[in-house]
Amino acid sequence: FVPLNPKPNFVVNSEDYKMKLAVITSLVAGAAAFTSTPSPAFKTSSSTQLFAGPFKAKVQYVPCIATEDLPAPGQATSGVAGGLAICIAVDENGSVYALGDKCPPINQPLSFGRVAGGCIEDPVLGTKFNLKTGEVEGKWCPGGVGKLLGGLFDPSGVPVYPVKTGKGTVDVQVDVNAKANFESQYWSGVLDAQGKANGKYY
Repeated sequence: FVPLNPKPNFVVNSEDYKMKLAVITSLVAGAAAFTSTPSPAFKTSSSTQLFAGPFKAKVQYVPCIATEDLPAPGQATSGVAGGLAICIAVDENGSVYALGDKCPPINQPLSFGRVAGGCIEDPVLGTKFNLKTGEVEGKWCPGGVGKLLGGLFDPSGVPVYPVKTGKGTVDVQVDVNAKANFESQYWSGVLDAQGKANGKYY
């Protein structure tokens, strides 16, 4: 006896699959917003001065993560240095690299990616970024929904930062005023969504 509507008998328990599914769903839902006014491509640079603004650049090493939180070779983790989201990646030989933790063009975390062959791979769209330069290596957005979204944007890399292991911390060289300069460019009006009369954000 064969039922007329047999149900598939499979279960997916992969956390990686769940993360990809959630990101892909949000990407597809918001894709239309990017098609009308594509954001400009980010020009990769080894400079840590990312944003011009009223505050003078102040480049220095600051703690990002504890050394005990360094990932195993071939993996990456996330941290914050000077208010900037940082991806700390470790290659197969144990060398440590610091890159911006937002994958273009959609800004999902780069730190979820795999590290191999001198690159770290975007876990959702499949783009590979050079650990030393941040430049795209190989195809741009080759995986899954990336084939759809990648055509809407020019290939762009991620920033890279000098990094060193200190006493108990992994330190990254950043412009500690970059976040303040970026935030200084927020719109200022009579009233904002938070109700402040001078239009400034908290």
